[in-house]
Amino acid sequence: MVQAYILIQTDVGRAAAVAATIAAIDGVVLAEDVTGPYDVIARVEAPTVDELGRLVISRIQDTDGITRTLTCTVVHV
Repeated sequence: MVQAYILIQTDVGRAAAVAATIAAIDGVVLAEDVTGPYDVIARVEAPTVDELGRLVISRIQDTDGITRTLTCTVVHV
């Protein structure tokens, strides 16, 4: 299982709505609105890197109110 954190910037005032929408997507383990340079942080998981990429590109980035994402894949060293 591939896991990642998705750091999300949203339009002003949209963080809570984006977090709620993202949380309902299959593969999203957790989505919370936060303070700082990013507005929402989501933890996601998928069986493969390719499926993780499809989840981020076709489902998460397509969400209304998102202006930018940064994907941080979890590594086990």
